[in-house]
Order: sequence, then structure tokens, then C-alpha cells
Amino acid sequence: MDSKKNIARMLLAVICCGAMNVIAGDKVPNFKKGGADMILSSSVFGEGTLIPSAFTCDGVDSSPPLEWKGAPEEVLSFALICDDPDAPIGDWVHWVVYNIPADVKGLSQKMPPTESLADGTRQGINDFRKTGYGGPCPPGGVHRYFFKLYALDTELPVDAGMTKKKLLDAIKGHVIADAVLMGKYQRK
Repeated sequence: MDSKKNIARMLLAVICCGAMNVIAGDKVPNFKKGGADMILSSSVFGEGTLIPSAFTCDGVDSSPPLEWKGAPEEVLSFALICDDPDAPIGDWVHWVVYNIPADVKGLSQKMPPTESLADGTRQGINDFRKTGYGGPCPPGGVHRYFFKLYALDTELPVDAGMTKKKLLDAIKGHVIADAVLMGKYQRK
């Protein structure tokens, strides 16, 4: 009986110590530090509301403006992932952005589809196999689009063609705060 209790205690310790933050299906290790109350927002859509068609494949397909506040003082860079967990083939990645400088408080509308920006921000490869933002283009029904911002205690290696998976692997152990903004879209 004692061995069963010991096994149960060990499993509980593993679960507690190895607990993961889960943001719309992404598993990211627990915060390295205490975390912060970061808030991610957009001036063109609110939490759980419709993303305007200008920022989708039905419009000009430009990236929406994003702003954030409440980042911890010790942040050295930010990373952002936008994806659609409702896609028929599973999670569909629309945007991978990293090495956003610590003093930046948002991303502008119509970010150019280039790998590197003047301030050092890098854009990776989305599931459209393109660099930069690829807007919502659901085949049917209402889909949810999660914009996930991570405050990091490091700058990441400058790897060309960074994907969501590579980015999530690179930020393990470096996330000190995060924030999520979810918008929806349905084609007419």
C-alpha cells in the first residue's frame, strides 16, 4: 500500500512540477519567472469579435494592428504566433513573428512580408508556406484565430524560415509572460 501512495505522490509531483501553460492548444513551459498581466489588443477587432475582411483573404490580406501593455521589465524580446485551431486538417499557422524588440509595444497594420524588419523583428514561415502574415481564409463556418504574444527573457537565434514548431521549441524556458487575443472570421 505504501508503494502505491509513493507512486501517486511521485506522479503528482511530476504533474505539478512539469505543468504546462496551454494557450489554444500550444504547450509552453511554465513561466521562468512570476509572469505578468500582459494585455494584447487590436484597434480593429475585440476579444471574440469578427476580424474585418480587410485582414483576410477576402480583402487585402494585410496584418491587423496589435498593441500590448503590461509586459514585465525584464523582457528582452517578444514573439507572436497566430493560428486557427478550427482548420479541417488541424491547427493552421497564419503568422510567426519573433525577436520583436523589448521596447516595442505593438505591430503595425500591413507589416511587409519580409523575413527581417528594420528594428530587428523577424517573421517566419506560415502554413501558406510564405513569410509573414497570411490572413483568415476558412473553407467554411466560423473559425477562431488566436494571436498569442510571448514575453521572453532572451533574444532568439536568427534562423531563416522559423516555423511555429521551431519557435515554440526555442522559447521553452524563456517565457516570462503571455497574452492572447482571439478573433473570429467566416467567409460569406
